Amino acid sequence: MTVQINSNYLEKYAEEYATIVCERYYSGKQFITGQDIIQLTSSIQVNFFVIKRLFELWQEELNKLKSNPYFDYRDISVHEALTQFMNVLSRRIKVEKGHLQPLVKHALMQSVQVATDPVSFYQKEIDKAPSGKINEYLKENKKYYKWNAQVISFLIDKAGFGHDESAYKRAIAANYQVISENLESVNLLIATLGDVKAFDLDAYLIQNDTPASLEKEPEQEVSNKEESSFFDEVEKDTTPSPETPVKTEIKEEPKAVVTMERPKPSSASSSISASELKHRFSAETYRGMKGVIGELSEGLAINQRFMFTKELFDGNADLLSHALKSIDNCNSFDQAIELINQRYVSELGWEGSSEEVQEFLQLVYRRFLD
Repeated sequence: MTVQINSNYLEKYAEEYATIVCERYYSGKQFITGQDIIQLTSSIQVNFFVIKRLFELWQEELNKLKSNPYFDYRDISVHEALTQFMNVLSRRIKVEKGHLQPLVKHALMQSVQVATDPVSFYQKEIDKAPSGKINEYLKENKKYYKWNAQVISFLIDKAGFGHDESAYKRAIAANYQVISENLESVNLLIATLGDVKAFDLDAYLIQNDTPASLEKEPEQEVSNKEESSFFDEVEKDTTPSPETPVKTEIKEEPKAVVTMERPKPSSASSSISASELKHRFSAETYRGMKGVIGELSEGLAINQRFMFTKELFDGNADLLSHALKSIDNCNSFDQAIELINQRYVSELGWEGSSEEVQEFLQLVYRRFLD
């Protein structure tokens, strides 16, 4: 069963999403900086696609200067001065509300596509690469790919690969067929948008018997970056999503037909019982169980955050942060356990008796102690 894209729904949702995000941030503020953009929303992919677009605009500005026919931009002193100027400029990002809103809207639409149809998204990225410089382009932009990066990561850093665009696109499609079952659930990725506005995946992906189609987004010309800048270092303060190395050989063969289908959730584990947990946690003495804790999103120890990210959330710190905030917003322990069962036990295949799950549930229990 294939699905058809409801582009009207996505357009309207993206507009509303961008409006809400900007209204929240600019309440009492006039500008936003690059570092603030990195933390703008709970969806790391949306944030980094905003930065990616700023990088493209930064490159376009540099190209405009170099295209001036009256000055020698190949002169070494001019080149050094221009590089210094552009790097300083990159560290002075200052965006007003009216200019940020379309960037957020565009970033949201790209994020939804990379979550639901990574093959088409990354094939379009190949189209953006300058002729003969696909590897350079992918290496330069890999820091911005936070969702389903495994689909294309095996191609990055393959200097001198020597294949044309069509070969790269076939390789992406073939690699997706190999690793698709290991990619993160679309539902979990899309859930990170819910802190701003719930996204109705069923309204966006309409099941029918016709091939799925996507509207082609305008391409942006991107050229090579020369020296370090804000855009070089933008990924240092974030936890990158883990990548599963996959060896995929690029062969000259007919293009694989890839249809966009809703991923099947992993086998659901038995639901966790809130009443049983309350009975047990109240009757037994656990080390570290004393006292009431504040918000989970603020109170986790570093070692706990690392363990939960690795063992319970498939190494995705973004999903852990979203889960903690969602649980904090619950009104009771019972409601929190219901949310955990619906979103994480079934989607991530949690085993309720495991030590990691039990420690996580203990913290949730303490969060809602009277």
